[in-house]
Amino acid sequence: MKEFELTILGCGSAKPSGRHHLSSQVLTYRGKHFMIDCGEGTQRQFYHKGLNQNRLSHIFISHLHGDHCFGLIGFISTLELQERTGEIVIHAHSDLETLLRPQIDYYCSGSSLKITIEPLPGKVAEIYNDGTLRVISFPLKHRIPTFGFRFEEINKLPHIIKERVERYNIPLKELPRIKEGADYITPDGEVIPNRELVLPPSPASSYAYCSDTKYTTSIIPYIKGVSLLYHEATYLHDMEKIAKKRYHTTALQAGKIAKEAEVDQLIIGHFSTRYKEESLLLQEAQKEFANTILANEGLKIKF
Repeated sequence: MKEFELTILGCGSAKPSGRHHLSSQVLTYRGKHFMIDCGEGTQRQFYHKGLNQNRLSHIFISHLHGDHCFGLIGFISTLELQERTGEIVIHAHSDLETLLRPQIDYYCSGSSLKITIEPLPGKVAEIYNDGTLRVISFPLKHRIPTFGFRFEEINKLPHIIKERVERYNIPLKELPRIKEGADYITPDGEVIPNRELVLPPSPASSYAYCSDTKYTTSIIPYIKGVSLLYHEATYLHDMEKIAKKRYHTTALQAGKIAKEAEVDQLIIGHFSTRYKEESLLLQEAQKEFANTILANEGLKIKF
């Protein structure tokens, strides 16, 4: 069963264009939305793609360049206007508290929606864990402090064997206990061992997000073997020197990272506005890693 769904809201870089919105995406896991980056215009994309604001409680901001965070106050203001309650936790560099809090206090004074800004550590760290999903942040190499994120399933439960449930007339209320490892005792006192009632859990799925960063193999241990990797590919490789100077990655380099990290699939994005035909970026990345696709607004991937 595919538990994750990724929705791309924006995959352009630096400034809005006629082709792309700025960086933002939503990862959905078991009905919960997790927003990653929130560039200008994200709120329009969020509602346009039919996402549910009440399922969102965590936002992860990779860094504080405007094309990754200028959409926050607009989105938060809209949540307040729609009388959203509860709490939104924003995981970001500590400077966001200084930058965003005065805007929240000014535009959303008296709101019943609590906004908590949780500073990201400057090292590899677990920043979220709800018992079924955990998120790890890790440093990238950009002009300002920047972080990648790895989302991964944990504590996956085994699958109940339907035929055995029917054979022993096991009540539905017993199934959660069996999934947790309990044996089943029939009304006659017969013990049915747990191993006869379940199959091993499906392999855990995972997702990694890397934008913005210059080409660096230091991230390999943190993205190793993920089911799906999103990696920036701002330039074609003929602009490698400029990419390095501006702390960005070429499409060819993104393909190399995916290949070395042995990921299942790669999505490239964060395209420079200079390119009118992104198929060239795709072709370049595929030279190194064949299972590569282009990000595009509205793209949904289940995995």
